[in-house]
Amino acid sequence: MIKLTNLNQKSALVTGGSSGIGLATACLLASKGANVYILARRKEYLSTALEKIKSAANREEQTFGSIEADVGDENAVNSAIQNLIHTAGVPDLLINSAGVAQPGYVQEIDMKVFRWMMEVNFFGTVQVIKSLLPGMMERGSGYIVNISSMAGYLGVFGYSAYGASKYAVRGFSDVLRAEMKPHGIGVSLVFPPDTETPQLAYEEQFKPDETKALTESGGRMSPEEVARAIVKGIEKGRYLILPGGENKIFYHLNNLLGGTVFSVMDGMISNAQKKKSKTEQAKNK
Repeated sequence: MIKLTNLNQKSALVTGGSSGIGLATACLLASKGANVYILARRKEYLSTALEKIKSAANREEQTFGSIEADVGDENAVNSAIQNLIHTAGVPDLLINSAGVAQPGYVQEIDMKVFRWMMEVNFFGTVQVIKSLLPGMMERGSGYIVNISSMAGYLGVFGYSAYGASKYAVRGFSDVLRAEMKPHGIGVSLVFPPDTETPQLAYEEQFKPDETKALTESGGRMSPEEVARAIVKGIEKGRYLILPGGENKIFYHLNNLLGGTVFSVMDGMISNAQKKKSKTEQAKNK
């Protein structure tokens, strides 16, 4: 089992580190003494996020930095990672938190959206890892955390594009764990539930009624709660990290009794569709 039991003086790169789960995790790592670097595509958020991370630091000699790059841009990622390695060395820890989501009915989601999900959520994750792996493998140590989603193990109505990209992250991570273990590199895979982030707020405008019925029936976690679960998993060397009690139940039920979970979800969707139909009928009267 490979784990990072002491994050003090370790260096970490967090993609998607300017907001949400990425920022919360970066702040927590800083509070544990890590040197933290964040990578995100929106320059206007990077400086504010970096100040929050610095304020969470617990020792004077910690170092921090921000990198403006889109993980969906292969050349930009390669250039950014090489610059980071040149100035700060190969990170001990990589948190792949950059991600995008746009729900909708599968027949209405444009193919551009499907490709966008895969470029950012899957290929973006792979690209950052491949840019760092040579250095980690040469050193013989490192730790990689890939963030998937509950939609990465549970087919959720309305998330055909997003779910496919997050299932891809899961499959890739399963193989990565096995291949990297002999090289002394640990891997964790995170399946967060709905989390109160700017990304989730963006999704609300696209959610079908059935998706709202499913997601509103469960609770939401704060980014800080998810971050604590992630860091705890890293420190304990856990491959699967399942933030939240309900999430753990769904994961194990889905693996043991997948048909039962689908039946429950189908029932909730059916009720939502009946409610929607009645509302539309009332409007047309």
